[in-house]
Amino acid sequence: MFVDSAPVIVKAGDGGNGIVSFRRERAIAKGGPDGGDGGDGGDVVLVASFNQNTLANFRFNKLLSAESGSNGANQKQHGKSGANLEVPVPVGTQVIVNNKIVADLTKDQQRVVLATGGKGGFGNAHFTSSVRQAPRIAEKGESGEEFEATLELKIIADVGLVGLPNAGKSTFLACTTSAKPKIANYPFTTLNPHLGVAKIDKSNELLIADIPGLIDGASDGKGLGDEFLRHVERTSVLLHLIDAYSDDIKRDYQTIQKELKNYKIDLSKKPQIIAVTKIEGLDQEIVNDQIKNLQKVVSKKPIFALSALSGEGLQKLLYTLNEAVEKERRASMLKQSKNKTVIKAKLDPDKFTVEQEKFGVVVRGLKIEKFANRTDFASEDAVRRLVDIMRKMGILKQFEKQNIATTTKVFFGDNREDYLEY
Repeated sequence: MFVDSAPVIVKAGDGGNGIVSFRRERAIAKGGPDGGDGGDGGDVVLVASFNQNTLANFRFNKLLSAESGSNGANQKQHGKSGANLEVPVPVGTQVIVNNKIVADLTKDQQRVVLATGGKGGFGNAHFTSSVRQAPRIAEKGESGEEFEATLELKIIADVGLVGLPNAGKSTFLACTTSAKPKIANYPFTTLNPHLGVAKIDKSNELLIADIPGLIDGASDGKGLGDEFLRHVERTSVLLHLIDAYSDDIKRDYQTIQKELKNYKIDLSKKPQIIAVTKIEGLDQEIVNDQIKNLQKVVSKKPIFALSALSGEGLQKLLYTLNEAVEKERRASMLKQSKNKTVIKAKLDPDKFTVEQEKFGVVVRGLKIEKFANRTDFASEDAVRRLVDIMRKMGILKQFEKQNIATTTKVFFGDNREDYLEY
């Protein structure tokens, strides 16, 4: 079964908690703090592989969850870090979160950390100092990143075959590559995209994608056409195949062009090679008439005539395709070299905002939210430490400027479960 889109839930591992512990041995009356740190949570990592060709594995396994870190232990023992979850996906997989592409895996063995595990919390041994010799503070582990995402597969190929059903696309793929698509003399024999590699000469080869035949209204989803057109978005060149036996060859050409143009990305602007297929059973005069009619609606583009079964016109077409693909590759490399690197401004971790809401005060900021997330609000010592951090950062002074009452609940970021009584 071919599946090219799958919703998933991504959950990186949580960090383990640090612990409060003191050394207890028979010969030592007052041992020092020896609470260990928690282990880090595991990451969720996507790994692109040519060995994968479908997202079918995610139909019933929608949760991608990495292992959480273990809590710290006494004697300063560090908790075990959670194992990363490595998820193999096909080359060409995109990850979409909130309608934005956050990852695009275009190369074999490319790795993307999709969700980062939470850091483990510090144990009380971490907080020992000359003035604090018996700290009773331990941090909670940070939560791992968690979100919903959609995996979407867009086949990456040099050449994409387009045309009406039964135009000879599968036969062309079977005769030029080692692919074995289903072939029959009736429409819609191809229900899933197929890939094959065509050898041009000793040093050149083309990756060719055959998608199911398109019909009128395909770009609007008729016959799942919009799903199939996705797979030619990232091809370098389109090969438009048209049945030489067509009763109206101009209409057939215009139907496909309209669907390519009406897709969410105008695919009609892609470089195209046009070929009339199945000429093995027709007189040359009929073939010439069909090409002449087609030329009326094809603006200044050469039209090839070929028989995939007999091989007539096949090699010449493959050489032309290879030249067109090479031209697109050079243009793409030139475009990439001209793109300037954009340096994003780094956010200041010390910055914060204080907003008064009906339910209390909300403090936001990278640094303070991180400290709050690691605070055990059930521990007076841990809360006291958080207040000290707020004082040093100037947050309490900002409270005074905004005349915030001392009986107010203080929340941090989007967390509404834990709060500080100010």
